[in-house]
Amino acid sequence: MKASQNFTSIPYEKFPWLTTILTVSLWLFLGNGVALAKGVDQQQLVDNARHTLESFTDDPHLTWFQSHVKDAKALLIIPQSLKGAFIFGAEGGSGVLIIRDTDSNDWSNPAFYVLGGLSFGFQWGGQASEVIIMARTDGAVEKLYTSSFKLGGDASIAAGPYGAGVQGSTSANLNADFLSFSRSKGAFAGISFEGAVIYASDDSNKAYYGKAVRPIDILLKKSVSNPHADGLRQAAKKAVQ
Repeated sequence: MKASQNFTSIPYEKFPWLTTILTVSLWLFLGNGVALAKGVDQQQLVDNARHTLESFTDDPHLTWFQSHVKDAKALLIIPQSLKGAFIFGAEGGSGVLIIRDTDSNDWSNPAFYVLGGLSFGFQWGGQASEVIIMARTDGAVEKLYTSSFKLGGDASIAAGPYGAGVQGSTSANLNADFLSFSRSKGAFAGISFEGAVIYASDDSNKAYYGKAVRPIDILLKKSVSNPHADGLRQAAKKAVQ
């Protein structure tokens, strides 16, 4: 079982050479770096997010997630979070956010986001994981409407429980704005992602909906839609039934 992990908040704007180190690390260990908004096919990302959600809801090791996903106000699904490190580390990936209508249990069309974080310490290598971040409070949802915010600073986040009980968690964890769930090569554990930044991918949202839109236009005002997202929305509705 993997241990929980936090991201260290690093004032990298004061150390511009960190950017070069992190970029080289990702390219060395992950081949083509973190797949952020540019170069990502939006529909493929939506389809991959559906597969990730279905695999989490079917996995016998993730029963806490399955039992409590009905309590989620929103889900940020990142089908592939890539991590690379050489002393300094970076982890992140592209994902989609869907928000639940508590009256109908219908889910919104997806808004595209990017998650990125930095860490420091003796590190080496690369890894790919599937990640779902569950928003559990109204305050968490409000943060998601903004263009960007920092986890652990602007909103609390903790590693979500795994297994049949509350293994790997505490009551304090369960009161966090966000709970994160991650799995990689058969290992199941939450990663808190504290210190990581979530920001809206304006380019991907524009490409998917055919015009410039903000997350609040997609998620709350529902001024745009894309029928190709229905598979993901139906998978989410099935998960909470």
